[in-house]
Amino acid sequence: MSSAIALSGAEVNQQAVEAAVRAIRDHIQYDFGKRPEKASTFELFRAVGLAVRRPMIDRMQATEDRFQKHNAKRLYYLSMEFLVGQSLRNNLENLELWPVFEAAAKSIGVSLEHLVSVEPDAALGNGGLGRLAACFLDSLATLNMPGYGYGINYDFGLFRQRIDDGYQVEEPDHWLSEESPWIIPRPDQACVIPLYGRIQHGKDRKGNYNPMWMDWKLIVGVPHDLPIVGYGGNSVNYLRLFSARASAAFNIDIFNQGDYLKAVSDKIDSEKISKILYPGDSAAAGKELRLVQEYFLCACAIRDILRRHLDGHRGLDDFANHAAVQMNDTHPALAVAELMRLLVDEQHLEWDPAWEITQATCAYTNHTLMPEALEKWPLELFEKVLPRHLQVIHEINRRFLQRVTRKWPGPDERLEERMKELSIIDEGLGGKTVRMAHLAVVGSHAVNGVAKLHSDLVKTHLMPGFHELWPEKFQNKTNGVTHRRWLAYANPQLARLISRILGNSNEWLTNLALVRALEDHAEDPEIQREFRQIKQSNKQRLSDVSYQTTGLHLNKDSVFDVQIKRIHEYKRQLLHVMQIIHEYLALIEDGQSPAAPVTHIFAGKAAPGYTAAKLIIKLINNVAAVINNDDRARMYIRVVFLPDYRVSLAEQIIPAADISEQISTAGFEASGTGNMKLAMNGAVTLGTLDGANIEILQEAGVENIYIFGLSSIEVAQMRAMHDYAPQRYYAESSAVRRVVDALSGSLFCPGEPGLFRSIAEKVMSPGDPYFHLADLDSYIRAKQQMLADYNDAAAWTSKAMLNTARMAKFSSDRTVCEYANDIWDLKQFAE
Repeated sequence: MSSAIALSGAEVNQQAVEAAVRAIRDHIQYDFGKRPEKASTFELFRAVGLAVRRPMIDRMQATEDRFQKHNAKRLYYLSMEFLVGQSLRNNLENLELWPVFEAAAKSIGVSLEHLVSVEPDAALGNGGLGRLAACFLDSLATLNMPGYGYGINYDFGLFRQRIDDGYQVEEPDHWLSEESPWIIPRPDQACVIPLYGRIQHGKDRKGNYNPMWMDWKLIVGVPHDLPIVGYGGNSVNYLRLFSARASAAFNIDIFNQGDYLKAVSDKIDSEKISKILYPGDSAAAGKELRLVQEYFLCACAIRDILRRHLDGHRGLDDFANHAAVQMNDTHPALAVAELMRLLVDEQHLEWDPAWEITQATCAYTNHTLMPEALEKWPLELFEKVLPRHLQVIHEINRRFLQRVTRKWPGPDERLEERMKELSIIDEGLGGKTVRMAHLAVVGSHAVNGVAKLHSDLVKTHLMPGFHELWPEKFQNKTNGVTHRRWLAYANPQLARLISRILGNSNEWLTNLALVRALEDHAEDPEIQREFRQIKQSNKQRLSDVSYQTTGLHLNKDSVFDVQIKRIHEYKRQLLHVMQIIHEYLALIEDGQSPAAPVTHIFAGKAAPGYTAAKLIIKLINNVAAVINNDDRARMYIRVVFLPDYRVSLAEQIIPAADISEQISTAGFEASGTGNMKLAMNGAVTLGTLDGANIEILQEAGVENIYIFGLSSIEVAQMRAMHDYAPQRYYAESSAVRRVVDALSGSLFCPGEPGLFRSIAEKVMSPGDPYFHLADLDSYIRAKQQMLADYNDAAAWTSKAMLNTARMAKFSSDRTVCEYANDIWDLKQFAE
């Protein structure tokens, strides 16, 4: 795969190539102490990365000088996840140096593509939320906006997934941040963070209450910067990742007494904070560590942001005019309490001006409609870990509830209900908890959802009381993805076709709306033929990946039907498997083959403690084993589960997809971003009216998308009326009945009879919150129609091309511009 964006006829500067070769050889010899010819492949990758880092740092420093010259307001994007993936290709392409380093690598006897492939994914995230954060950073730099990410430098990212006898097995993913050529340690900017301890109650000289946080434990946060290169290389921002270190290396007195392990126990205990992404929180220790992690992120970030501001400004009166803090979901909601604590306790501001600064600075993005995903922390745990913050939150809540009573004066029962509904402290039957989403809403000047439907449901279903109190706070910011990485660099052949259609121009890399020109060629037989050839080439590449990882060759002449995302019941991988079972049984029992041969491709990870999701992975693999080994079926249907889903694997799957499965229960998916990436690459969406699917429908056109199933309104009504009766669908549909019976039996688990009976029982329960059987028949019909339509090559190719042509709305450049204008008040500074 050559450069996605090098225009034909462009000459490579030979002097630049020779300089790159010298830099690579110097790093091998002087950083690794080896002769270049003795270097390992990974050392060659690091040497190339270090050579590329030089111009990145030059431009990062020039970017900082430019922003300082303009006294620019800065955005600080706080997120527990940044799913960066591999960086070498992205950095080279954005710097427009790929041809130079491709030639340099060749001259020292190695393929640059091979070096790209050996880079470990920076797996600092779990899924869409973390990848969205990474896309936003790319767009901020490309748009020449001063925007910086703040996260945790996890030693171990999301686990590596291995499939053993169809079961998911988790393995540690040590992504080698210490050996990454991109990471720049900043020990001189380390900050000290207090934890635990107690509150000593007292009064100041004026007799006012003056609490003192005593006997805390100190943790050091050491920042590491990951440069983020904007396209064209004009601006290089950074993602700042904090590693936890003990405030003292070890206790020398205990060491001298001979108890060496105990002497370093504090160090070990402190540094586990940044050891692993999302420790399991089913046990008390895991829950506590997760709370500590979230506080560690917020405390390091807010202290760093205040330090930066005070280095260049006198006082804090204008802080909100120079800093914007965006909380990506509820994980960083403690930023509200931490900013208040620092302003009141350490900067000695009065409460009211401190609160005004906090609200004007902070904004909150909600990513979920599922109440169980909105974090709540037990009061007892919160007080143990953050006693002073709990005091601050109680005071925030007291003043907020006073505002509620002024808005709706009582006394009456409705006011009492409102107080319970809106209070930051939940006093439910399970014990008192701190509701982090409530804290984020109360402490922010703006609250947004991430798709139009989602934002509407946030206002009407999730937080109606807050919306009634502050309607001006709530808005929508539909997600987007960086089309440079997810179209141009992941699908270089298609990128070159687009550039050629645009008159050998790469302008669409910073203005995706220009790709609309492809629409004028959607009926052109020659362009259609080239478009299909590109898709076939991408399918062959994915087939090679499949064979290397699973031993299964894919039929590149079949329909590639793709569902790639975190394994979760609401995302309904199970519905897809049930349709495959129907397809298979219709073939072997009824002699009805699919209208076109189809390869069903799954990838995704289940949370280690999510038993139901892990059983779905086992079901997918068992169904695959039965079908792929059945001579009657294999030429018509194949099923593959590609293990260890990650950014670099997604970059190979997405360009090969024909069908994009976006089949969550309506009203459950906030937005989705995989749906956008797949549509950009010419996959046709099969989906419910959920999340951003609705807006993809509006952009692509109703004739270029396949929609099935209940709407979010119908789901809500059925749930409210307790009117869901899966037995009815079972009785009325022979297809539904046969699939459920197959799950209840042992067809797909002959060695473990009854293994999937619990799945059958769950979908047959009126309490199934995901309404699998209500949508199954509709889904089967929609899939049959898609496969039939695929046989009309010209019509299908037109649909695929129009999906690519009409996805301009879903560029993260557009999303970031909306945030900048409506929430952050952030400007562009290109010069």
